[in-house]
Amino acid sequence: MGWRIVALVALMMASAKAQSPFEHLNQKDGLGAGGYDLVSYFGGEPARGDDQWSAEYGGVRYRFSSESNRNAFQANPDRFVPAYGGWCAYAMLDKDKVEVDPLSFKIVDDRLFLFYDGFWGDTLKRWNKKLAKTPEGELVEQADRNWQAILAD
Repeated sequence: MGWRIVALVALMMASAKAQSPFEHLNQKDGLGAGGYDLVSYFGGEPARGDDQWSAEYGGVRYRFSSESNRNAFQANPDRFVPAYGGWCAYAMLDKDKVEVDPLSFKIVDDRLFLFYDGFWGDTLKRWNKKLAKTPEGELVEQADRNWQAILAD
C-alpha cells in the first residue's frame, strides 16, 4: 500500500509541474514581451502596447496597442504568446534561455518566435543562415524538444 501512495504523490507532483510552465516565462517585473503588443506581430509590425489595454495570462501581464488587440488575445491567448516562453528561439536550439530584442521576430507556422539581437550578434540572421542546411521544421522541432526538457526540469 505504501508504494501506491509514493507513486500517486510522484504522479501528482509531475502533473502539477507539467501544468505550470509559467514560471519559465521571460518577463521583467511581471511584464512580458518587453511591453510589445503580441497580436501586432501577426500583422507584420510589432507595436508598443499601452498599459490601459493590458491583460494577464499565466501570471504575466501583456500590453496591447488597442482594445481590439487585447480582446483578440483574451479570446485565444495560446495563439499569440511567443514560443519558448518568450526566450530567444535560436538560443533554445542549445537549450539556453537568452533575452530577446522584441523587434527581432519571425512568424513560423502561425507561431511567434523572438530572437536576441545585440552585442553578441543577430540570432535571427543566424537562424535564417541555418536554413541553407537544415529545414526550418527541424530547427523548430529541436527547439521544441529543448523547451519541453526545460519545462520538465
